[in-house]
Amino acid sequence: MFKTVAETVSYVNDLRVLIKDVKNVDVAIAPPFTSVAAAVEAAKGSAIDVAAQNLHWEREGAFTGEISATMIRAIGARSVIIGHSERRTLFGDTNETVNKKTHAALTAGLVPIVCIGETLDQRDRNETMAVLDKQIKDGLDRVTGEQLSGMVLAYEPVWAIGTGRNATPAQAGEAHFHIRQRLKQWFGLDASERCRVLYGGSVKPDNIAKLIAEPDVDGALVGGASLDPKSFFAIITGAVSK
Repeated sequence: MFKTVAETVSYVNDLRVLIKDVKNVDVAIAPPFTSVAAAVEAAKGSAIDVAAQNLHWEREGAFTGEISATMIRAIGARSVIIGHSERRTLFGDTNETVNKKTHAALTAGLVPIVCIGETLDQRDRNETMAVLDKQIKDGLDRVTGEQLSGMVLAYEPVWAIGTGRNATPAQAGEAHFHIRQRLKQWFGLDASERCRVLYGGSVKPDNIAKLIAEPDVDGALVGGASLDPKSFFAIITGAVSK
């Protein structure tokens, strides 16, 4: 929950200048709903895509305060974040609602960016892989291999976000390897290789290079470090060599 419309437009204008010569990396920002349309307009003609931060699974109806996939698509966003750790821990998102939202996004032609990851308690109880398995199996229920090929998953170790505890590149790599193996097992080799799996646990300019060097880490879902365009640009350039 950062940035007014004016602040978002200023951010996009700064970022598009910074990344104008960047090659071989896809860049997207996910502003608040109030700024999505303005971000789309400001990003026209640049390499910046725009995503929404959440959605409701119904097309329309008596759901005051909610936004549908169709509404998001209509204002020009191309993707949407689903099941972010904050949505799960603060606002009650479950694997079942993540699944509904994922199908709604796919139906509307949006790219789902589906977030998965374990809490500190789950990590300490050595439940990480079991939690990931359930989130993938339930959250992606009835998703086809063809659909998965165009999707994005984001691994968010919740215990490594704002807690002072950071996941090592090896820990991130281990989780990403497990996720990739499960995708291969449940959706097929081609889909598992084409689906991009991002890392989203306190990504910063000083750790992106080591994280992106892990074989199954395809990119990053960046939080606080993306609020300043120069910091975000430093992360983008750190990922270019992948």
